[in-house]
Amino acid sequence: MHANLPPLNALKAFEAAARHRSIKLAAEELCVTPGAVSQMIKSLEAHLGVKLFERVTRGIHLTNAGHNYLPSVSNAFRQLAEASLRIAAPETSGVLTVSVTPFFASAWLIPRMKAFQTAHPDIDIQVITSSKLVDFSRQGVDVAVRHGLGVYPGLRSDRVVTVEMVAVAAASLVELRGAPVDAGALLDWPKVHDFERRGWSLWFEANSLTERQSPRGPSFDDSGLLLKAVLDGQGAGLLPAAMVAKELADGSLIQLLAARKIEEFAYYLVCPHKNQQQPKITAFREWILRAE
Repeated sequence: MHANLPPLNALKAFEAAARHRSIKLAAEELCVTPGAVSQMIKSLEAHLGVKLFERVTRGIHLTNAGHNYLPSVSNAFRQLAEASLRIAAPETSGVLTVSVTPFFASAWLIPRMKAFQTAHPDIDIQVITSSKLVDFSRQGVDVAVRHGLGVYPGLRSDRVVTVEMVAVAAASLVELRGAPVDAGALLDWPKVHDFERRGWSLWFEANSLTERQSPRGPSFDDSGLLLKAVLDGQGAGLLPAAMVAKELADGSLIQLLAARKIEEFAYYLVCPHKNQQQPKITAFREWILRAE
């Protein structure tokens, strides 16, 4: 498998040229001549059997193949850099890489990070926003915060915070179906789901109801995409109340019933069991579980 990998220098030349959209600027960054960059890119194209750039009068443009290839190459270099940083940094200090959802980062973590930095000036937090589950062994992540039921095989899981969830729908859908008089009225509504398809079931259970059939409708691993689907009228959705405050205020979303907390459906801090006693992870866990 490794024998089929392209030369590293050729990949670096491609990534730099694609990022700058310029052979000349890539050459300056890599401290080589423009001719050398062009030659490395040609060798990479020959290795792959596809054209990565179109040469035009004022520079270069990525081909469709180049566009598709660039994210993987850039991500590979980022992971190498992060892995190298982790190896070089002592466990007691340095960089703590935290993977969180974009909403949790902006609404909860960032407003509180100064308190952690004050308490632990020797630890720098590196925040990576993603809604996908983390591969801790490959992505260089120390801890992650995810919204769900907190059941992650092989990982330690600690509940951080339970937020109020609100049932919402696009104004157009409410106009079509009419405002629900109670939770039972939503049993037959079209719904948009979280990735685990458990949110609505737990919400109905909290309202002393049971769904009559298995959850149907689209599901998303990103709350931002779930929100877009709800705004598009694809169904009612359960979302954190703070996340939809703007849409409720401007009338693009309608709150269907009172917001409520579902204790099992919360934000959890997760990390591999084998790493849970690292001092910087312990420091972050103790801080985030006390934060208000």
